[in-house]
Amino acid sequence: AGAAADAAEAPSEVSVILASVPADKKIAVLKEVRTITGLGLKEAKDLVEAAPKPIKENIKPEEAKEIKEKIEAAGGVVEVK
Repeated sequence: AGAAADAAEAPSEVSVILASVPADKKIAVLKEVRTITGLGLKEAKDLVEAAPKPIKENIKPEEAKEIKEKIEAAGGVVEVK
């Protein structure tokens, strides 16, 4: 029963991974990544172009959900792990 209980609990920390970005949505996703991470233009561009790449790691699931919604609204594909 212990293993089943552990599997049912949501993780306390997750990572948000930028899985892919369609070419026509790259600028919108880049702007969101800069807003979320506070990275400079070059660093954010490198992150977006290197997808799949983590945007933020070891964050609360609620924050991850918000980030996922923002990136997906901009056209990117996101995974939460």
